[in-house]
Parts: sequence; C-alpha cells; structure tokens
Amino acid sequence: MSTAERPVSRPLSPHLQVYRPQLTSMLSITHRAAGIALAVGLVWLVVWVCAAASDADTYAAVAWFNTSLLGRVFLFGWTACLFYHLFNGIRHLFWDAGYGLELKDAYASGRAVLVATAVCTIGSWLIASLMR
Repeated sequence: MSTAERPVSRPLSPHLQVYRPQLTSMLSITHRAAGIALAVGLVWLVVWVCAAASDADTYAAVAWFNTSLLGRVFLFGWTACLFYHLFNGIRHLFWDAGYGLELKDAYASGRAVLVATAVCTIGSWLIASLMR
C-alpha cells in the first residue's frame, strides 16, 4: 500500500455539537448572519430607490410594504443588523490592533456591542417616529 492510499490518522477538530454556545461564538456567528442580512436589505434599498425613480404607483406599492407590519419588522431587523455589524466590526478592529483580546475584555466588549446595538436601534426608531 502506497503512502497516498494509507488512511491518515489525524485528530478531528471539535465542532458545534461538542461545545456549548458561548457569547463570543454566538457573536461571531451572528456577525456573519448580520452581514448576509445587510446584503439582502441592500437589495431592498435598491428596489426602493428604483421605485422612487419610477412612477407613483410603483413607489406606492413599495411604500405600502415598508409601512406594513411585515415591512416594519423587516426594516427594524435590518436597522438592528446595521448597528450590530457596525459595532461588532469596530470591536474586531480593536482586536486586530491587539486590544481587548483577554477573555474578560472579549466578554465585556461583546456585551457593549449588544447594548450599543439595542440603544441605537431603538433610539433611531424613536427619533424617526418623533419626526413624522
């Protein structure tokens, strides 16, 4: 049996089923999911801009969706993803510079990302509702 045909005995890396979820791992996974959600929201933003540049009926249809319950939930989630991805990205920039890598600092900055996301998301929606 040649070397290429012999099975290689390597340790397998533990996967998600082995570890219990931790704040740091959940923030990493949701950061990626937020990036995908932002891309989907960007497509909707392009649809909205194209509708605004189109006729009144097309814009009215898009505006109707944006003001419906489903549209508001979608836009609220998109806003939350925007702030979350922003603050978690800033957190990663600090890590790239070598700051906040200790476990207690990583957890503290993770909690700060969640608080800042909640405050900015709710705050921006409150300000927008007051401006109507």
